[in-house]
Amino acid sequence: MQAFRNAAKPVVYLITITFLSWMILDLSGITGNGGLFTRTSVGSINGESVELRAYQQAVQNQLQQQQRASGTTLSLEENDRLRNDVWNSFIEATLINDQIRRSHVTTSPDEVTEWIKNLPPPELKAMPEFQTGGTFDLTKYQRWLAGPVGQQFVPTFESQTRDQILRTRLFSNITADVYLSDPALWQKYRDQNEKVKISLTPIIGRNIVPDSAVTATEAEIASYYKAHTAEFERPKTAFMHFVAVPRRLDASDSAAAFARAKAVREQIIGGQAFDDVAKRESSDTATAKKGGDLGERAKGGGNIDPVVEKAAFALAVNAISEPVLDGAGYHLLQVTKKTVDKKAGDKVTVRHILIPIELAGAHRAKVDAETDSLQKLAAERLDPAALDTVARALKLPLGETGPVPIGTRVQLAQYVIPDAGVWAFQAKVGETSPVIDGEVASYVFRVDSVQQAGVPPLVQVHDVAAHKVREQKKVAKAMAIAEELIQRVKGGTSLKDAATALKLPNREFDPFTRTTPPLASPKIVGTAFALPVGALSDVIDTPEGLYVIKVLQHIPADSAQFVKDKDQFRSDMIRSVRNERVREYVASLRTSAKIVDRRNDLMKTNAQTEASLAAQQGKTTR
Repeated sequence: MQAFRNAAKPVVYLITITFLSWMILDLSGITGNGGLFTRTSVGSINGESVELRAYQQAVQNQLQQQQRASGTTLSLEENDRLRNDVWNSFIEATLINDQIRRSHVTTSPDEVTEWIKNLPPPELKAMPEFQTGGTFDLTKYQRWLAGPVGQQFVPTFESQTRDQILRTRLFSNITADVYLSDPALWQKYRDQNEKVKISLTPIIGRNIVPDSAVTATEAEIASYYKAHTAEFERPKTAFMHFVAVPRRLDASDSAAAFARAKAVREQIIGGQAFDDVAKRESSDTATAKKGGDLGERAKGGGNIDPVVEKAAFALAVNAISEPVLDGAGYHLLQVTKKTVDKKAGDKVTVRHILIPIELAGAHRAKVDAETDSLQKLAAERLDPAALDTVARALKLPLGETGPVPIGTRVQLAQYVIPDAGVWAFQAKVGETSPVIDGEVASYVFRVDSVQQAGVPPLVQVHDVAAHKVREQKKVAKAMAIAEELIQRVKGGTSLKDAATALKLPNREFDPFTRTTPPLASPKIVGTAFALPVGALSDVIDTPEGLYVIKVLQHIPADSAQFVKDKDQFRSDMIRSVRNERVREYVASLRTSAKIVDRRNDLMKTNAQTEASLAAQQGKTTR
């Protein structure tokens, strides 16, 4: 029994994760029981309110679980993704629960009890406390369940199990008519086992027709825009300025890291144990806790940097290397064993201490001071002038992000900036962001304007429309080239040689099945399996471009093997079809549902919250 008491903590953690959906159902009131919280709604699902406090509690629980698992604080982007995951859980739980009620699906207390006793969740079955000889021991589980620790979890088990039974019964009803006849089963078997080999030549207009060969008049641009309005529809988009404090490393940082590495080396030379110093000083956290141990490494093995490998094999056993520089920083190496073997290859057992190159000394002090000023003068303000003020004070330029569509990340040159794209749609126009650390700089952004979703006027998308017109003309020219390619092949030239003559690429693909094609286009794959061996296709027009293929080989599915595998294959396919039916069913519920999402209306940034609190205090003191 003591072992089971000791197991209580991991079981609590497991149950928190496994039964999040039950908590969502119970707290929110979407089960029809009224819920605990009714003051403020974050939205509704088919008219059923989702209460703010229930949603916040679910988010908070999920947040704590993820932070416990990762050991770090989540970023704005990770928080946003987590909130969306929880919201989607609310939606799915509501819609399925509603269908359970409409379908009059029920269960009984006795049935729930039997499930709990005999069908524990897979996560519990895998716990060591319930294993005997590496196999789940139902007796141990039932003994724990009947004891004082297990009894604490029975109410939660009951709620989760009841929900599981009802879902299983609903989905069973939905998939009860799934059946695969022998011909249908054979077709699925063929899809997985029949193969073709093809030669393919792409004729992609944008790649083979130069820009100079096509033009776009203003009349053509306006006409295209009018005829293809839907193509220009844009999501909600933010436009921002920013100030960046660079954090690029310089020669002084490298010199400081080298000096530190030399000092650490002197500690070891002076008598301190290598593994103790590694645990204390090395930034390679994976090996530091093992005293810097990199294990045995073969010469030319390719699993460590060549510079480090060369230094390790040149080092005498137990000697301490001078600092060795690679892309990660400076390494101190010690080889504890060497093996010379002409057949198997030379090997060394090596350990290291990694001293990274990072901001240091006066350079770090300068960057920290500028970042501190960025924080104090500009971050999290509702006054748009704050960003201009800090730019002047730090003598830094104001940069522009360009359009940032909702759901995307901010990209500045080759660098992707975290969190800014999420923050922009929580902020008000004119508001500034918190300090956001990127790969090479620290940033504060300001939202200058937000363009609502819809079709922008032609003047805003003129260049895009012009590009589309030129692309259309390139496709027309590419079609003429494709037709010439086909005529050359019909005249007796191989597809490969005809492609070479027209300066087009050509590639032969190894045999593939319908279910594992090397090409994303279903049109190309379908054509490949429809043609006989040796046949040349017509021009295959896809959204990606034009293609011509020739079938080189056809490998039919083995009908005798099908007969041998039929029973197991039927079972697998029926399970697969049923799972797909359930996915489609849930997706259709989501598509037809009336969902009102007010979360963004209730979301406030730190700057907005502080301003609101200040306003409230002002009213109180009057």
